[in-house]
Amino acid sequence: MNKLKIGMISFAHGHAFSYLNSLVSMPEVEVAGIADEVKSRVEAVAVKHGIPYFEDYRELLSKDLDAVVICSENVRHAELTIAAAQAGKHVLCEKPLGISKREMEEMIAACKENGVQLMTAFPCRYLPAVVQAKQAVERGEIGEIVAIKGTNRGSFPGGWFADKALSGGGAVLDHTVHVMDLMHWFLGAEVQEVYAYATTVFQEQNIDDAGMVHVKFDNGVFAVLDPSWSRNRSFPTWGDVTMEIVGTRGVLSVDAFAQKNDVYSVQAGKGEWSYWGDNMDEYLVRSFVEALRHGKPVPITGEDGMKAAAVALAAYESAAQGQPVRL
Repeated sequence: MNKLKIGMISFAHGHAFSYLNSLVSMPEVEVAGIADEVKSRVEAVAVKHGIPYFEDYRELLSKDLDAVVICSENVRHAELTIAAAQAGKHVLCEKPLGISKREMEEMIAACKENGVQLMTAFPCRYLPAVVQAKQAVERGEIGEIVAIKGTNRGSFPGGWFADKALSGGGAVLDHTVHVMDLMHWFLGAEVQEVYAYATTVFQEQNIDDAGMVHVKFDNGVFAVLDPSWSRNRSFPTWGDVTMEIVGTRGVLSVDAFAQKNDVYSVQAGKGEWSYWGDNMDEYLVRSFVEALRHGKPVPITGEDGMKAAAVALAAYESAAQGQPVRL
């Protein structure tokens, strides 16, 4: 079987570097090009791995590629995905999939019309604690799920994330989507109603950095999620992914980054967490590659990405109105 030729478009989102490291470690993959209008952002990795560089992503898309990985600013996801689809390339797109339901529908439609697959980057599905919890739920160990309490608290990312013109939203958009996808995945149900709070608490920026998102699923399950950028510089790591899953026969606690060592570094000047668990980004990228190589459906679809992002967008609507919003 020939190598899968993959290009990368934009390293605006830092996950691009992790995805690249995973791709170059796979003998069945050839990273055939990197496109980024900011050459300094990618020059070192392009030279290190001998990967052709393109300033214009359209030039990269004209090359002989099977797929692309898109890690641009959120507002460019739709433009880049649609262009890739029209060029006949499969797409792995960083989350959130888009910043409006309409553009996400257009992204999904463009991929279907051009016979290519669209996968949303939700690496949290590959965290060991999450995988084991999903298996425990499927075995019926806690009975039927009644409610879920989740967190995806992080540190303030700065840069374009704090510019709504480029990000489309702050913490509520950035961090709702990961754990909301996990909730959708665990429940196999759709969110019916959203009631949310979103405001600025921790930073002097004109963008939401704090929120609480309450949802009701169509199967009757209730859930609440804290997606705030509430971890300051003294916190040991960037954030967390947790879930308390309440069932009719028990409660399951998921601390996705608990596989860590505590490090007390004089150089760092604070305690730090050194994560030693499996690399979720590598599993994500590998699952994308394997699906394309074997002609199988990607495991996390564009529709999955749209469902999660739609909840975050409804959360902003609810916060503005001060009342629940139905999806």
